[in-house]
Order: sequence, then structure tokens, then C-alpha cells
Amino acid sequence: MKNKRGVVMGVANDASIAWAITEALHKEGAEIAFTYPNDAIHKRITALAETLQPESLILKCDVSQQDDIPNAFRQIKEQWGSIDFVLHAIAFSDRHQLTGRYINTTRENFLNSMNVSCFSLTEICKEASAIMPNGGAILALTYLGANRVIPHYNVMGVAKAALESSVRYLAADLGPQNIRVNAISSGTIRTAASSGIGDFHYIMNWNKNNSPLRRNVSVEEVGKSGLYMLSDLSSAVTGDVHYVDCGYNIIGMKAVDAPDIVIEK
Repeated sequence: MKNKRGVVMGVANDASIAWAITEALHKEGAEIAFTYPNDAIHKRITALAETLQPESLILKCDVSQQDDIPNAFRQIKEQWGSIDFVLHAIAFSDRHQLTGRYINTTRENFLNSMNVSCFSLTEICKEASAIMPNGGAILALTYLGANRVIPHYNVMGVAKAALESSVRYLAADLGPQNIRVNAISSGTIRTAASSGIGDFHYIMNWNKNNSPLRRNVSVEEVGKSGLYMLSDLSSAVTGDVHYVDCGYNIIGMKAVDAPDIVIEK
């Protein structure tokens, strides 16, 4: 990643997947700009960024606000001219609706979850691709709940399914510009985001006991996979959902390993 510049969007704290990928990118020589949605996150990002590189480029970008994404990438263009990669690690849902049944999701939370967790990737790709004259890589974070029923993942599973579909369409759109769009589907890791999922400890324990490797994936392992997907090591990979999960994806969750629905006539 020497002489590569890119943007990391969605770091929550030093235990997040986005931060593990950031550390892996920085270790290999990448120069990184950061975005933050609000003042509280700004303080955290500033402190973290200073541990890697002094005077990091740190920009306000609340993806739920109409003008923030274009403004952030305009500032990046003014500062750097061009970029080589983007990490999209942005998702949101009302945590109170990540317990119980999906059927109880409110319209407001559904639309907000889809806007922040899914549509933001499309808008970011549009803006980022305009300053990737030499091609590049864009990576999003997803989860197995996009294609299997995971207890309490609820509307986030629907949003991640839409995100994964967006990855494929965006990969097709941007491929002629030599811009690759992919996603990483991480196994169960305790992060600020996952802690909002009801009974998450049960999901972690089940996956640990039933995955082929008999353990959960580490955040450092996901970081290395992120480095692979954003570097030229994966130069022929696009439109892909890359699983980093110690193999539990091949087994699935007991009782909710959602099969195709078949209606017999």
C-alpha cells in the first residue's frame, strides 16, 4: 500500500473491524483520511488517528445528511487530488428494534437503516469514483444475516442484503474504470455495533462451538482480509462477498439456517 491514499469511513473505536483494517493498511504504508458523523466520534477518531499518523485528514461526514458525502469528497479532492481506496464501515439501526421480531420494525427505522447502511455506499461510490483516475478499490462490511436468518439481526439483515446486492451492481458499473467493489462478511466479533444485537453472547458461543475451526474469528484476521481486498493482491476480485468466519458459514445457525422457501403444489 506504499504511495496509496484512501478514506476510512465508520471507525467507532479501537476495537472495531474498521480500525483493525485501518491498522493493517497503515502498516503496509497507506496514507489514510478519516470521516466522522458527530462530535463524539470526532474526538475518538482524532485520538486514534494520531496514534498512526500525525495531522491526519479528518472530515465531517454524516451520511444521513444530504450534502455531507459530496462535501467530504470535495475536500479530499482539494487536499489530495485523487484516492486509491475507500472503506465503508457504516451501518445504523435503532438498537431497540434489534431484539424480538423483525415484523415489528417501524417504517421510520426501516427507511433510516436502509439509507445509512445501504444507500450511503452507492452515494460514496459515485463521489469516490470521480477522484479515482487510476482505478481503485472500495470495500464494504456485511454479515451472514444478509442471507440467513440470524436471531435479533432483524432489519439489519435486510439492509445488509440490499448492501450486498448494491456491491454487485456497483462492481458492474465501475468495472470499466478499473474500480473494484467488494464486501467482507465477518464472523462474530464483539464490537460496539454487535453489542446492540439481542442475545449476541449466544450467537458467539454457538458459532465458536460449531464452526469447523472451533473458534471465532479475530478482529486482526478480518483486518488482514481487508488489506487483501483493498490492495492489488486482489486485483482480479470484484463484486464479491468475502467470508472471514472460521468456517461457520458452511454450517449456519441451528434452527434458523434459513432454507429456500418451497411451496409444494
